[in-house]
Amino acid sequence: MDDLKKIVHDYWQKNPCGTEFARSKEDLKQYFGEIEEHRYSVEPFIHSFAQFTRWRGKRVLEIGVGAGTDHIQFGRAGAILTGVDITSAAIELNKKRFELEGLDSHLQQADAENLPFEAETFDLVYSWGVIHHTPDTQKAADEIYRICKKGGKICVMIYHRYSLLVFALYLYHGLLKVRPLKTFSDVLANHLESKGTKAYTVKEAKKMFERFKNLKITTVVTPYDKNAVRPRFLQRIFSPLLNNLPSGLGFFMVIQGDK
Repeated sequence: MDDLKKIVHDYWQKNPCGTEFARSKEDLKQYFGEIEEHRYSVEPFIHSFAQFTRWRGKRVLEIGVGAGTDHIQFGRAGAILTGVDITSAAIELNKKRFELEGLDSHLQQADAENLPFEAETFDLVYSWGVIHHTPDTQKAADEIYRICKKGGKICVMIYHRYSLLVFALYLYHGLLKVRPLKTFSDVLANHLESKGTKAYTVKEAKKMFERFKNLKITTVVTPYDKNAVRPRFLQRIFSPLLNNLPSGLGFFMVIQGDK
């Protein structure tokens, strides 16, 4: 697992999440603006889940800050903010972003499975599309429970296994390559983002976060589901269906709960 964690680290060290969508690297303000514009154009629903503005004066931890697009929203909203990432690249990028806007966050490199914080520290623990990359995702979920205050909340997004995107990956990398014995887990671990990427069923997510109260799990359809259908002419043919996918086939699964 340590070897896999190093592979995951090296992948995101080279490619901090979200930076692939920016063209202008010389002008930092434009660079971060392009990253932010892309993120909320394809994932506008993030705002309704994160509710950035409600956390003013509250202690918020984000696990896996990436390019800092959600993190800066909490900062602008006046949260007492802490951010961690497994890579130094993401931490340095966020430091530049916060300095550019004159905002504060306690940023440090850390492992989601072994967070360097006392128990019951944060009013909100937030993590969007991160802990399914760490080898022991259950351990990361346990850490989230440990550091969340009594009466605190969580908002965590992990990938949903029974989604159109995962079905498409299985079709392209399993059935069409005459490898029908490949599993969804196989194709995710080897053909999506960093090696070892995982996705979960709703039942598994409930089990993973079962210690939280008022647990709410929502699956969300994203453009990534539609774009998983290739080649593009098939998207045009099936666009009436793809534009009206049921939420149960969404690739994003958002877990919210109270401690």
